[in-house]
Amino acid sequence: MDFTRFMNKFNEIERQLSPTSALRLSFDNISPETEEPPDGNKRLWGVPVPPFVSDKVVSWIEEEFNEAPVFYNGNCVLKKVESVRMIDRYNTKNPTVGTLYLTATHLIFVEPESNKETWILHMHVASIEKLPLSTTGSPLLIRCKTFLSVTFVIPKDSECHDVYTSLLKLFQPVSINKLYCFNYQPAKDDYPKSAGWDFFNLEAEFKHLLVPNDNWTLCSMNEKYELCDTYPRQIYVPKEATTLMLISSSRFRSKGRLPALTYLHNNKASICRCSQPLSGFSARCLEDEQMLEAIRKTNTNTDYMYVVDTRPRINAMANRAAGKGYENEAFYENIKFHFLGIENIHVQRASLQKVLEACEQKSPTMSAFLNALESSGWLKHIRSILDTSSFIANAVDKGVSVVVHCSDGWDRTAQVCSLAQLMLNPYYRTIKGFQALIEKDWLAFGHKFSERCGHIQTDAKEVSPIFTQFLDCTWQLMSQRSEAFEFNERFLLILHDHVHSCQFGTFVGNCEKDRLDLKLSERTFSLWGFMANHLNEYINPLYRPNVDEAIKANLAPQCIKFWRGMYCRFESGIHPREPLGDLLLDSKEHTNSLEDHVQHLTKRIASFKSYISKSAKKLQDATSTNTKVTKEVAVPNEINDNKYNYDKKLSELSAADDDHPLKANNMSFANLSLNAEQTSPPQDLPDEISSVAIDWKPMRNVTACSCSTPFDQFSKKTHCWRCGDIFCERCIDKNVSLPGHDSGKLVPVCRGCFRQMQKSTP
Repeated sequence: MDFTRFMNKFNEIERQLSPTSALRLSFDNISPETEEPPDGNKRLWGVPVPPFVSDKVVSWIEEEFNEAPVFYNGNCVLKKVESVRMIDRYNTKNPTVGTLYLTATHLIFVEPESNKETWILHMHVASIEKLPLSTTGSPLLIRCKTFLSVTFVIPKDSECHDVYTSLLKLFQPVSINKLYCFNYQPAKDDYPKSAGWDFFNLEAEFKHLLVPNDNWTLCSMNEKYELCDTYPRQIYVPKEATTLMLISSSRFRSKGRLPALTYLHNNKASICRCSQPLSGFSARCLEDEQMLEAIRKTNTNTDYMYVVDTRPRINAMANRAAGKGYENEAFYENIKFHFLGIENIHVQRASLQKVLEACEQKSPTMSAFLNALESSGWLKHIRSILDTSSFIANAVDKGVSVVVHCSDGWDRTAQVCSLAQLMLNPYYRTIKGFQALIEKDWLAFGHKFSERCGHIQTDAKEVSPIFTQFLDCTWQLMSQRSEAFEFNERFLLILHDHVHSCQFGTFVGNCEKDRLDLKLSERTFSLWGFMANHLNEYINPLYRPNVDEAIKANLAPQCIKFWRGMYCRFESGIHPREPLGDLLLDSKEHTNSLEDHVQHLTKRIASFKSYISKSAKKLQDATSTNTKVTKEVAVPNEINDNKYNYDKKLSELSAADDDHPLKANNMSFANLSLNAEQTSPPQDLPDEISSVAIDWKPMRNVTACSCSTPFDQFSKKTHCWRCGDIFCERCIDKNVSLPGHDSGKLVPVCRGCFRQMQKSTP
């Protein structure tokens, strides 16, 4: 199939049919939810064609391209290129040769010898660069938002150009309605589309903080987003705040983002967030001053509070020339101002780019890598964010309220407010609490995810790694206090990947209003619903729930680390074969399985003892009765033979009590069960014992799954709890309750064990 000719002719016919709307060859042309046309005759190669594709287009495709489409793992292949070389910069002399598949949603590279697959989601692509032609072919450099950087050398320049132009159209849609989440359907129906959307409710989260109360109340003025369209509908403000104060303060703050409560500590100290005032060089707003005074009065511990401006002072002063700026200390009483110097989004974007350049050095020496990392300033920025967050957390812990803002209050403010809460409240260090923190301080309060992550074609200057820095700072705290966090590093990496993947609708849009307008809860799946099915993968085995309530970050320069697991995640040769956390979690799961099995066997043994005791009592009673009879009848010569006497007593017992459990013809320990009233069939006990794997295969001895999929440093190895073997995530997709477990909880089993259990189930 001539791919270029197909594209050109397709676009030509499309323009003839509809000059006002362009039908683009992209992954979102055919939605899984598209209904088949009423007549049912409109099909192309057996696949239903959406109603908006005309018969003329279908007929032309069938005439010109009579080849049926190629499928790979259920994905329709738009382009297939063989003999493609994938270059790993750690192994440039021996590149991997395989087949490249371009589908509507992924770019897939398959190595036939090792059966290893490299999947690149189009939405993860950050940039595509077609390098100069070489003697071996035409190189295509792809950099991803997940920090994967890969070069494919395609033999023919024309084929490389086809892949290049197609990817340019596929990886960044023009419209938000064209994103992957609106067409995504999971391979298995593990959970409904509604799962996860109702996990969090802003009012419920504030009730967790004991709000509303005597000092704080729910403001209903933003119910239709009239007060501030980038804030949530439910905002909490001081009870003393009047309608005039709220409206005037909103008008005096950039983007209408007036001071609103985001966290209330158990000592009445609060964290409020807002945007910079439109003060210029001399403007003031009495109602805004009264608003901050009302916030201060909600805390009776002290007679002052802090206003933290997260920007460098020089940046805030420069904004005065644009009519913005910062609060004039002469106008705001009982308030202490602090500038804490976190750089803006443009500096952070440039810094991350330098980090990636440091990681992509072809033959880095120690000094070259460290110098490049130092010149990027990335770790300095991470420390600055942690420093500001620590200042806020320490102030609140000491009983002093804090109002936080940056320029517009949705980037640096979100970072430091959420990190301060992470340090103060152990609830936010749990899986559920951390998700609630993201919902509240990032999603509800309007962090611009779609712009900052570059979900659609937009101004490149708006893209910045703000959320990536938040996850990095969280990882720094985890590294210093691992026992204080319920989740592990994999949890943070999954969050980072899916913020950019647009596979789920959770992070699509720039504010709560955007998400409601797009009806994401009806049209897309939720990331939280997906993660709820994989919670066992995110558990930190070192977690101690009763750890100190507040934790503090160690800001010493030598304690701020480079996060190799994030920025060098896909580099071979620099990671351990298995992460330590995975080994600990695996040992913990094995221990839990054995303890559950022991508990079940203990109950079984107890039931056997009970039956034996009851049976012995019946035997004793029967023997006593026979003894009385014997005394009445004189026995001249009693035989002193144990076997003879036992057989005699047993035969007497059998004649006297036909349903006794110790009768010789049905005597079996397997007949005894946990329920004193019922007995289970003899074959149940062996099945219960064999249903639990006593020994698990060591993780270090396994390099590939039984399906031939090789394991690398970031592949998840999962044990089957029934047979103890190790499988990849594809092969261990079943969860069942094992008969040998007392708890009856669902545990992962491989497909083979699942089929055996299905056959043995009556």
